[in-house]
Amino acid sequence: MNRIESEKLMAQAKHAREKAYAPYSNFFVGAALLCEDGTVVEGCNIENAAYSPTCCAERVALFSAVSRGHRHFSAIALAGGREAIPTAMVTPCGVCRQVLAEFCAPSLSVLLVGEDGELLETTLGDLLPQGFSLS
Repeated sequence: MNRIESEKLMAQAKHAREKAYAPYSNFFVGAALLCEDGTVVEGCNIENAAYSPTCCAERVALFSAVSRGHRHFSAIALAGGREAIPTAMVTPCGVCRQVLAEFCAPSLSVLLVGEDGELLETTLGDLLPQGFSLS
């Protein structure tokens, strides 16, 4: 993925972050999932007072994509922070890493943005070595 494509996907993750529902943590996360066919599906974190029903942005994006018939993915970008301000580089939680592993190859590109706009690219395999899978 080239720099322009990465920045475009990251911009979509930042846009998705604006839709987050996070009244308890005030930590807003957006995800932009790039499907193999070029479709981008956004997701945002959605909190709940009971907390365990809370759903992370990555899973919202993935579940939305799967419910639309997508099964092959190339990259996911994440942007998070307090309210509208990126405060830290956000990586997927362990649950999201495992859910991504259900549908994505270890080579899935994972793009992360920091508060100063720095962009880090890693892979799902680097974030979840030896994850559970069908194979």
